[in-house]
Amino acid sequence: MTQDNNKEAIMEQDSGGEFERVPVPKSKLKGWKSFIGMYAGEHAAGTEFMIGPLFLTTGVSAFDLIIGLLIGNLLAVLSWRFLTAEIAIKNRLTLYYQLEKICGKKLVTGYNLANGILFCFLAGSMITVSATAVGIPFDMPMPKLTDTMPNGLTWVIIVILIGAVISIIAARGYDTVTKAANWMSPIIVIAFFACGVVALNQLGVSSFSDFWNIWGEGFEPFPGQTKFTFWHVVLWSWFANGAMHIGMSDLSVFRFAKEPKAGWATAAGMYVGHYMAWIAAALLYAVYLKSPEAQAFLSSGEAPPVAPGPLANNAIGILGIIAVVLAGWTTANPTIYRAGLAFQAILPKLSTAKVTILAGTVATIAGLFPAFAMKLLGFVALYGFILAPFGAIIVFEHFFYKKAGIVKNYAELASLSFNKSVFWAWAISFGLFYFISLQFDVFLSFVTLPAWLLCGFLFLVFSRYFQKKEIK
Repeated sequence: MTQDNNKEAIMEQDSGGEFERVPVPKSKLKGWKSFIGMYAGEHAAGTEFMIGPLFLTTGVSAFDLIIGLLIGNLLAVLSWRFLTAEIAIKNRLTLYYQLEKICGKKLVTGYNLANGILFCFLAGSMITVSATAVGIPFDMPMPKLTDTMPNGLTWVIIVILIGAVISIIAARGYDTVTKAANWMSPIIVIAFFACGVVALNQLGVSSFSDFWNIWGEGFEPFPGQTKFTFWHVVLWSWFANGAMHIGMSDLSVFRFAKEPKAGWATAAGMYVGHYMAWIAAALLYAVYLKSPEAQAFLSSGEAPPVAPGPLANNAIGILGIIAVVLAGWTTANPTIYRAGLAFQAILPKLSTAKVTILAGTVATIAGLFPAFAMKLLGFVALYGFILAPFGAIIVFEHFFYKKAGIVKNYAELASLSFNKSVFWAWAISFGLFYFISLQFDVFLSFVTLPAWLLCGFLFLVFSRYFQKKEIK
């Protein structure tokens, strides 16, 4: 064994095989093709079965939806390619270890806890999605848009079983997560496409104008839903994964890439999942809205329920049920894996497998409560708004630390456990724009980018001030 190979073997052994606190060695790097399956599987997945129909409940117009998604998803791909992948290849560290070097152990512990819990809630919503499919043969009552609590014992049992399976797969590590995604994603993509085709037929669509008129000029949102415009769609679709790209969470994924161009693989997720699949899922819901059951809800002033399992089953039968189950898995698996890494940074003495099982348990408990899935548009916006500004800390330090005259990875070099520059930059940007959102009823996706930019700028300003003061 050569010296380099011996060194890599020691690194892998010390890191439990997942390299949580060391750079990923060359022998473990993956080509760009391996990321296509993961991103297509993760983003043509459970969330799509919820988000597509939820867009219809906002009363969005055809132009705003179709063109808005085209632009918003492009901005997301560019963010992954030129920010996340670039920085990941340079350092090859997880988000959590990278932040620890900048923020200090105590501060990053709070971030990791919040990040891990929010990931668990997102994964839990996907367990909810899968449960709506598994529950069909058992004639299980489906959750409504307004439901927050479990609606029966059957629901509880199914959610727990699905959560256990997903957690076990995620606990087996990154390789198993990517293999599962590569195996499942083609089935899911085909199912989404088939659902869209069948739904178009059920809606009697025979021309592009018929398709366009499904949304037309838009309409009043359903009770309790926010009216979406073109800019709502653009900004929401850009920042739906804000925590992953501008928030730098996917440093943990792209640290395994050979070259930054692997970032382009995210287009498979955005345009297969966040474009085709969202629209296909919306078409399924459009079919349901014409049913007597849905019309009864609307006439009584209630929003008809969004239950992905029955919607897909109505279109393509058993394949639809299988697709919804697998779709929930392919989103929840990497999400629980990421949550496990966040918890592992807090509890470094525990193995990655153990903390991933812990994350899976939290996600399963969250999955029992339908509210996370039914309010997914708002939850995803909040999730990105909270976490994305921390990514600005990494981005601004990486690209501007020399021009700003600050020391890179200052907490590590100065043995700081709590970097005040990071805390105040995030607290001020978060507090200011969250206040604006609440006070003036501004949708959070509109203030995510300003908060991100302000956080990065303030970090440079505060770092320059505090570092000079501390060095003196």
